[in-house]
Amino acid sequence: MKESDRSKTSYQGTRLISGFTLIELLIVMVIIGLLAAFVVPKLIGRVGESKQTAAKAQIELISTAIEMYKLDTGKYPLQDTGLQSLNTKPGDVQNWKGPYMKKEKIPKDPWGVDYIYTYPGTHGDYDIISYGADGSDGGSGDDKDIVSWE
Repeated sequence: MKESDRSKTSYQGTRLISGFTLIELLIVMVIIGLLAAFVVPKLIGRVGESKQTAAKAQIELISTAIEMYKLDTGKYPLQDTGLQSLNTKPGDVQNWKGPYMKKEKIPKDPWGVDYIYTYPGTHGDYDIISYGADGSDGGSGDDKDIVSWE
């Protein structure tokens, strides 16, 4: 046998062995689909939970800024000036040493809505509320209200 014949034969043999059959590819796709069916719903459920955790952390941050404001000025921000008092000095306030929020910006809640600030509050000196995913009072799960007094 010539050497050129052997190289053709070994090339052809290698060519027949390499690659996947259609059945093997289908089996792999079914396995990936089954894994996705079990994993993806669990991850999607975590998105709402992480937004609620972020809202709680932001409310704590805003509360800390409000307390620093009170230490400097002797009173909490008024209802009419609201949280903007943390970054912009109200005209009648003495000893204001702000801005009290980093980046001079009041964050929106994770759903893109402004936090609700109430002074005087019904649950404490002041109340801070995010109405959650549904944007309305009450709810459970992802729609649960995130509040400063809990």
